[in-house]
Amino acid sequence: MPVRSPSTYDILRDHGVDRRTFLDYCVKLTACMGLTAAATPTVVKALETKPRIPVLWLHGLECTCCSESFIRSAHPIAQDIILNMVSLDYDETLQAAAGEQCEEIRRKVMKDYKGQYLLAVEGNAPTKDGGMYCTVGGNSFLNILKETAVDAKAIVAWGSCASHGCVQNAKPNPTGAEPVKKIITDKPIVNVPGCPPIADVMTGVLANILTFDRLPELDRVGRPTMFYGQRIHDKCYRRPFFDAGQFVETWDDEGARKGWCLYKMGCRGPSTYNSCATMKWNDGVSFPIGSGHGCIGCSEANFWDNGPLYERLSGIPVPGIDSTPDAVGKTLAVITGVGITAHAAYQTIRTKHGPDPKNS
Repeated sequence: MPVRSPSTYDILRDHGVDRRTFLDYCVKLTACMGLTAAATPTVVKALETKPRIPVLWLHGLECTCCSESFIRSAHPIAQDIILNMVSLDYDETLQAAAGEQCEEIRRKVMKDYKGQYLLAVEGNAPTKDGGMYCTVGGNSFLNILKETAVDAKAIVAWGSCASHGCVQNAKPNPTGAEPVKKIITDKPIVNVPGCPPIADVMTGVLANILTFDRLPELDRVGRPTMFYGQRIHDKCYRRPFFDAGQFVETWDDEGARKGWCLYKMGCRGPSTYNSCATMKWNDGVSFPIGSGHGCIGCSEANFWDNGPLYERLSGIPVPGIDSTPDAVGKTLAVITGVGITAHAAYQTIRTKHGPDPKNS
């Protein structure tokens, strides 16, 4: 029989956390997941009754930036996620064990929690030459990934390496590195791209899975819509300058000093779906565009090959982008005038001849 893991409330109570503090924690967690206050009872019940999720966190070809981001989460803090909400049973970066002992732990969790554990993957797997370009304990990461995925409940692909391939997968891709979805095709996968992903997005995904015991709603490429449902451009504080035709032309010009739009400098905000402009980084302090650097589109597939990074996007037509602000304003005025004239003409015809029977 599979072993049942204790609930979050069990763990907190054993550590001396009183009921009032627990409920306060649930209220804050509900808000952090972007849910209304009405969802608080659901969160309370989940943390009271549902066992913590056993998590096996694998590392393939990557730079560990996803783990570095994860441990800096503030809403909720990574400590709460690791110690209370999930049972992080295997993670080469954070665990104290080393060597063969680690692999024994991984295999034991796979056996004891068959069909219950969550597989988190950071990095991707090289597929050429038998996967020899990334090995752990003498075994290729490709084999470890396939072996650990067999009895996993679901898979979370952390970062752009695991979600899309990232720099290892960029041309000419000498090791044949492939994202998780290209290797594991029979398991539900949540892609959480970014280089790295936002810390609070990572912990938010785990908290959501625990609370509702199901994967979050995903978009067409497997990303959680609650965090990847809007373009950075749609919420960017520089958007008004974009609409006004005010763009930075060189890194040290007057527009750069005034915080104008970075579109002409290669900003990928108009084509990138992520929460950077709203959740931001380092406990909500800033994000790349706020620091004066355009978005490089790191949460989108093939962003390394979609360069050069500092050239304006050619696939997004923007009327008047090479015009002065005054010219853009005149163009908009003309468009508005044409619209008003057309509407007036339509109303005159409609009054004279009556409504169009096709629209009746």
